[in-house]
Amino acid sequence: MLLKPMCTCAVVTLLALAVSAAAQDEAALRSAFEGKRVTLRIDMPGTSDGVDVQGDARRALDYKEYGDRLKRYGTAIRAGDSVTVTLVKLKKDLIELQLAGGGFGTFGDDTSTSVSIPDARKTQHERDLEKRMDDENDRDRRRALQRELDDVRDRRERENRRIAAERERLSEAKRIRIAEQRLRGGSRFNLRYDDRVPEGIRPQDLVAALGEYVDFEGGVRPEPAPPVGDITALRKGMTRAEAERAFGRPTETSRKGDGDLAVTTLVFNVGDERVTADFVEDVLVRYTISSK
Repeated sequence: MLLKPMCTCAVVTLLALAVSAAAQDEAALRSAFEGKRVTLRIDMPGTSDGVDVQGDARRALDYKEYGDRLKRYGTAIRAGDSVTVTLVKLKKDLIELQLAGGGFGTFGDDTSTSVSIPDARKTQHERDLEKRMDDENDRDRRRALQRELDDVRDRRERENRRIAAERERLSEAKRIRIAEQRLRGGSRFNLRYDDRVPEGIRPQDLVAALGEYVDFEGGVRPEPAPPVGDITALRKGMTRAEAERAFGRPTETSRKGDGDLAVTTLVFNVGDERVTADFVEDVLVRYTISSK
C-alpha cells in the first residue's frame, strides 16, 4: 500500500490528538481513583520518592531499592493501613498514585537537616593588631601586642566553638522534626514504563499493575471492557491500545517512514473482514476495511 507524504497541518493534528488522548487518560484515572480509599499490602516509605513499580518488566519491584528507602526514610504507611488517594498524575513514562499527601519531600517541604549559623570572623581590631605586629620592631611592644592578639583570637575561637555546638543542637532537632514529618506525609507509587505510558490506559490497567501491592477493592469500579470484535468501534484518533483491546492482537505488523513521521501499520481480522490501520505516535490516522 502506497502512502502519500503528510502535510504540516496533518502533523499538527496528530500531535493534538496525542495530547488530547493523554489528557483524557489522566482525567479518567483521576476520576476513578482520587478521593477513594485503598488498603496497602506493603509498607510505604516516608518520601516523595515512594515505591517504583515497572509496568512493563518481568521483575516489577526492585526489593533492594525498596528496602533501602524504608531504612533511610522510615515507614509512613504500614501494610494494612487504609488511606486516601490524594492525586493521580500521568507523565510521559510514569503514573504517580499519591497516597495521603504523596510523601514528604514535595514542593515546599524543607528536606535539609543542616542549620546555617555563620562563624565569628576576625574583627577589625584583630586585623589591626596583626598589622601592628608586622610593623613593630620593638621586642617588648611586640610581646604586648602578641598577648593582646592571642586574647582576641581565643575569644573568637571560644565563640566559634559555642556556635558549632549550637549548630549541631539545632541540626539534631531539625533531623528529628523532619523524621516525624516524613511519617505523617504519606507516600506514593510510581508506575514506570521504559518508553512511555501506554495510550488508552484505563483504571483497571492500573489496578492490575499495582494489585500485588495495594488493595483497591471497593474503592474503584473499573468500566467494563468493550466487546472484542465490534468493528463499529473503529474511528480515527483512537489509540493503538484501544484498537488492540477492541479487535484483539494484530495478525500483521509493519513499520515504515512517511515523510518525517514513522507509520506503524497493523492488520486485524475482525469476523469476515480485514482491517488495515495506520498509526502515528500510536494514534490511528487512517484505515481501510476489506473482505478476507
